Amino acid sequence: MQNEDMLARLMAQAESDGADLITLRAIVEEATDNGAVRVIDRLGLGDATAHGDLDELRELLQAWRTAKSSAWKEVVTWTVRAVLTLLLIGIAVRLGLSDMIR
Repeated sequence: MQNEDMLARLMAQAESDGADLITLRAIVEEATDNGAVRVIDRLGLGDATAHGDLDELRELLQAWRTAKSSAWKEVVTWTVRAVLTLLLIGIAVRLGLSDMIR
């Protein structure tokens, strides 16, 4: 409420004294602060535990990114192993080594 009062006073000053550059900048700053507070409240981040919640979300997001990266690395590793295994089997069959095993 204090920010809204300050904005109302600045608007009244601009109306009565004329709007000089400093007054206009102050009006814009107060208006943006009011808007930011409204957005934070609408998102549910205006309470005292919001900072901790955001930290937890960041940690969770980082863990997700790490897990996703690790999973893709493992998929690539297993794919390369499978291709190399098939290649070795193909070479063994081509050279006739499968008869030697029997």
